This record gives sequence, C-alpha cells and structure tokens, in this order.
Amino acid sequence: MPSDPAEPTKARRMNPARNPLPHDVALLLARVFLAALFLVEASAKVGAWAASQGYMQKFGVPGALLPAVVALELGAGLALLAGWRTSLASLALAAFCVAAALLFHARLSDHGQALHFWKDIAIAGGFVALSVAGAGRWSIDGMASRHPDVVR
Repeated sequence: MPSDPAEPTKARRMNPARNPLPHDVALLLARVFLAALFLVEASAKVGAWAASQGYMQKFGVPGALLPAVVALELGAGLALLAGWRTSLASLALAAFCVAAALLFHARLSDHGQALHFWKDIAIAGGFVALSVAGAGRWSIDGMASRHPDVVR
C-alpha cells in the first residue's frame, strides 16, 4: 500500500511541539465549554434555591449540601475557565459528574434518565482527559510553567 505523501505534513501540523496553535485552541475551547456548563448551572441553582434543594431532597440528598454544590460548580468552573489548577478542578468536576449520574440519573430503564446518566459520564471522561492534557499555554497554569518566578 503506497504511503500518503501528505502524512508527514499532517503529522507536523498536529504535533503540539512543532505547531502549538491547534493544541492551545483546542484546550482553551474545552475549558470554556466545560466551565460554561457549571457556571450556568450554579447561577440557575442560586436563582431557584428552594427548588434546587427540593430536587436534591427528592433523591435523598440533603438540601443543606446545596451551598457546597454551588461553591464547587462556581469555584471549579472559574478555575477551569482561567486555567488555574486545571487538573485538580477537572478531577473534582469529574467526580461531581459521576456522583450526579449515580444519584440523580441511575434509573436507566427511563430513556431520558439514561441519556442524562451517560451525558454526565461522558462529561466526566472529558474532565479526566483535560486533567491529563493540562490547561495549555493560554492559561494561568501555562503561564506559571513558563514563568514560575512571576506566577505562583
């Protein structure tokens, strides 16, 4: 089978060491898209506090945990957006997604609940991948790795 003459060019284009731009754009977009979900959800919970507590209680989760949930969604969401402590924020949100899937969407015989369950699991997978890939150069973490004497 003849080799593809464009393959070396394609490999160079996709190699972050040779051309970091696509890598940086992809990591920035991943952080923005994932953070947006949790920032919007946190603000929705704050706007409908009693309803959010009621929903949690309906599934046996104490409504008193709502402040911790909002703090996690806001704190980790903002950290992710800025690219600060990205691995930690990503792993925290991955664990949160798995817990939400198991606590609120475990009735897999219901197609709608099964869809939410698997979406939560997929989002958790994206967070695990981001925790390994890191935030990229366009982030506080990236700046800290390039300038450790300036960013601590």
